[in-house]
Amino acid sequence: QVRLAESGGGSVQVGGALKLSCVVSGGIVGRYSMGWFRQGPGKERQGVGCIIGSGPNTFYADSVHGRFTISRDNTNNTLYLQMDSLKPEDSGMYSCAARRLAYSGSCALEKYDYIHWGQGTQVTVSS
Repeated sequence: QVRLAESGGGSVQVGGALKLSCVVSGGIVGRYSMGWFRQGPGKERQGVGCIIGSGPNTFYADSVHGRFTISRDNTNNTLYLQMDSLKPEDSGMYSCAARRLAYSGSCALEKYDYIHWGQGTQVTVSS
């Protein structure tokens, strides 16, 4: 059973930075295509970015492109989301997710593509 556990959220001011972590257990982070999602108050969960399992390729939503970076550490079996130049609209509950192992060759920002989810970590950006 793949389990995901996020951490690293918190409160920051506009322009600040945070680095979120997602520890993977029951699976190898480098084999799964994984994504980061966020859900603001009263909003739908939306994809922020993803990384494919079979290589280093990453993809980002236009709203965060150039400010957010996804990476992973195979030694620690952890996925990361570095968030820079944060804006109030970046606030929300951030969750990591993994696709089925068979789909490691691609990733997408569509939440329905993912079957394993963490509990989330809250990010609040204030002006």
